[in-house]
Amino acid sequence: MYGLFEDEDDIFMGSPKSKLMDVLFNANNDVVRYELEKFIDRAAAMEMMMKQKCAETFGDNGDDMERDIQSYILSNRDEVDAFSKNLYIEMMGAILSQSE
Repeated sequence: MYGLFEDEDDIFMGSPKSKLMDVLFNANNDVVRYELEKFIDRAAAMEMMMKQKCAETFGDNGDDMERDIQSYILSNRDEVDAFSKNLYIEMMGAILSQSE
């Protein structure tokens, strides 16, 4: 209605993104660091795999790949948003399950 929340239909008045941010800032610092390191390692591995599998398509500097990624995001905004929400929830669950 007034844009106060990212996901106004959520009965808990907050989006997965905002809830994850709450967890990141309030959970055990060691657990948060561990989960962020795992996430970055996974993202790095996926990007490296993408570069290897698409070596002919993308140049060495990564500009072409970055342009394709941004184009994909723009073309598939709803699907990317939905998948992002799942990742927020997955990371939040991993942090909370280790913080009990």
